[in-house]
Amino acid sequence: MKRKYGFEASVASVLFIVLFFVMVLQIVGRTNLVVGPIWTEELARWLWVWMALIGIGTVERDDAHLRMGFLMDLLPAIVQKTWAILVDIVYIALASHLVWIAYKTILRTWNNETVTLPTTDAVLYASAFVALVLIVHRIFWRLLQNITSFKSVEQEGA
Repeated sequence: MKRKYGFEASVASVLFIVLFFVMVLQIVGRTNLVVGPIWTEELARWLWVWMALIGIGTVERDDAHLRMGFLMDLLPAIVQKTWAILVDIVYIALASHLVWIAYKTILRTWNNETVTLPTTDAVLYASAFVALVLIVHRIFWRLLQNITSFKSVEQEGA
């Protein structure tokens, strides 16, 4: 049974809640009431990047990308399924290559100090790596499901 919300959605939601409180702290820090911590701007940016990239995994899980399917809807089911499989093969190849690029970027930025946070820039670039691994995982399972259901579409068309 497929859960209503996946792992990625839960993580993105927690990141959003933390982002909200960091931004509230940043806004309150701009008033005369308290002196705001300088690290809130950088942390808010990082949280937003992590949240957005992890959220893409949820879109992949639910196969909810925006698409213009009016032309594909006119084609027979076997052609639609074949096209979906081909697109996913290209997508998984590109995303896998991006995983490698993200990994190399993490290694390259491992010793770069951030401006205000007590960590390195590699933590920010790790967001792309983690998100892409989750995306490749979701594409792989969708591709496997499309390939295994291909026979039933083939039999319906015959």
